Amino acid sequence: MDKRQILIKFESYFDFNTIYIMLNKGYREDESLSSAYIPLAERLRPRTLDDYVGQEHLVGKDSVLRKMLESGDVKSFILWGPPGVGKTTIAKIMANTLHREFYTLSAVSSGVKDVRDVIDKAKNNRMFAVEGAPILFIDEIHRFNKAQQDALLGAVEEGTVVLIGATTENPSFEVITPLLSRCQVYVLKPLEHSDLDILLNRALKEDIILKSRNITVKEKEALFSFCNGDARKLLNILELVSSTNPDDPLVIDDELVKSSLQQNIALYDKNGEQHYDIISAFIKSMRGSDPNGAIYWMARMLAGGEDPLFIARRMVILAAEDVGLANPNALLLANACFDTVHKVGMPEARIPLAETCIYLATSPKSNSAYMAIDSALATVNSTSDAPPVPLHLRNAPTRLMKDLGYHKDYKYAHSYEGNFVDQEFLPDALKATKFYDPGNNKREDEIRAKLAALWKKYNY
Repeated sequence: MDKRQILIKFESYFDFNTIYIMLNKGYREDESLSSAYIPLAERLRPRTLDDYVGQEHLVGKDSVLRKMLESGDVKSFILWGPPGVGKTTIAKIMANTLHREFYTLSAVSSGVKDVRDVIDKAKNNRMFAVEGAPILFIDEIHRFNKAQQDALLGAVEEGTVVLIGATTENPSFEVITPLLSRCQVYVLKPLEHSDLDILLNRALKEDIILKSRNITVKEKEALFSFCNGDARKLLNILELVSSTNPDDPLVIDDELVKSSLQQNIALYDKNGEQHYDIISAFIKSMRGSDPNGAIYWMARMLAGGEDPLFIARRMVILAAEDVGLANPNALLLANACFDTVHKVGMPEARIPLAETCIYLATSPKSNSAYMAIDSALATVNSTSDAPPVPLHLRNAPTRLMKDLGYHKDYKYAHSYEGNFVDQEFLPDALKATKFYDPGNNKREDEIRAKLAALWKKYNY
């Protein structure tokens, strides 16, 4: 077994520096670590919550994850946040501290069979799991399709495994509702400069390689700017700068960082804070009817390697939310765009993406449907007793139901002139409540006029 295999085998039990010293006892102290193939970010991965940096709202004193760990009663949860902020580390700390069996899958490379194999293994090993159910960590769980997520449901519900998922995408959109209802969602934030400063100092003082050198960080602005709150990226940049500049002593300043990176990697970081900032600018440009701003931000995303399906999916949402009934064809085009991008891929996908982007930006806008459903949901959620469906609107498939008055006095619209008859469709407690208010655009002006002619009680 070579050094790399040993490191991987024992990585869960000892910190990296300890393993390295054990392996290299009798070797020269300055022996290169390159034979181990372990990046700096992995060498410094925390093993306990006390060593964990950032996310105080989740792992600090009296926080939810710390209490969960201290009690030993770990429930399934999903960690949502940008890369490099500690999602994988939290999962490993949970497993190591509680001495739980730890399985890990990547949604990028795993299928339904892999999920079922892990669940079967967990079931077979259940009698030996004296410390509790094994932990199944799924990285990028948002990339699992419905069938893959469905395969997890039974095992999570029965407690065969404790699921810890990690995602950079909003779980509300990417994780199926049944699985989401079985998991708590915890939001992680990009690391603050104070957090990054702690990590930087720890790397220089504690890492087996860096602490053997005379390295001083004179300026930190470039380091912190390029990493965008991503701990892994910070450590990767530090490792790159130190390895490509072997002089001792080494003084790291902004100019050295920039020259080492050789390009402005902050143009677009599809996994970092800029991901959220630029998609926000993209959406706001289309909502604000500026095709030039919208196409520019789209170009930034495409040039930075953003998933074109992510862009297309956001345009589907905007078509319904912001264009809406002012131009119902927008949703059809956005859906067609999503389907086309899925079929053809890049680089050709940039063309339908651009067409849809410009179409949505130049379309009339209305958020009336969005406001209507939110208003109705607010009413539903604020009503303690759900009012019953009026009898005349209920179906009456049996004689008993008919005798109880179900369907009585219902007026069939097609039996009346103009296929309309004035009758009540809301519960008594909500009579004449107006949820939909048409927007001010040509299409909805026609809708408003029609509704005003039909429904006097709603004051259209």
